[in-house]
Amino acid sequence: METVHKIGRRKTAVARVYVSEGKGNITINKRELQQYFTTPTLQYKVKQPLMLTENLKSYDIKVNVHGGGVTGQAEAIRLGITRALVAINEEHRAVLKPEGLLTRDPRMVERKKFGLKKARKKFQFSKR
Repeated sequence: METVHKIGRRKTAVARVYVSEGKGNITINKRELQQYFTTPTLQYKVKQPLMLTENLKSYDIKVNVHGGGVTGQAEAIRLGITRALVAINEEHRAVLKPEGLLTRDPRMVERKKFGLKKARKKFQFSKR
C-alpha cells in the first residue's frame, strides 16, 4: 500500500494527513501524539476513527497541521484520518458516517463589521 494523502479542516485549522501501513505511530508536526496533544480528550478525538474501524495498530500516520487552536486542530486531524480510512477501504464509510465523522463542520468565526464593536455587538444607543 502506498501513502494516502488527505486534508481535514475545522475553523481555521488545516491538517494534511499521510496514512501508510505500519505499527500505529501517530506523528503530528514531527512530535508524538502524547507530546502534541497533552489532554486525553484531544488524544481520543484524534484516535476516534481508528478505534471505530479497529485499525489502531494497522497504520502509521504523519500529520502537518497549522492554524486555529488545539481543539480545532484535533478535529481537523480527525476529519483527515477519517477521509483517508474511507479512501483505503470503502467499507469503513458505513461505520464512520453515522458517527458524523465524515461531515466537515462549516462553522467559522463571523467577520467584524465596520461601525460595530464586534461581528454583531453594537455601541450603546442613547435616545437623549
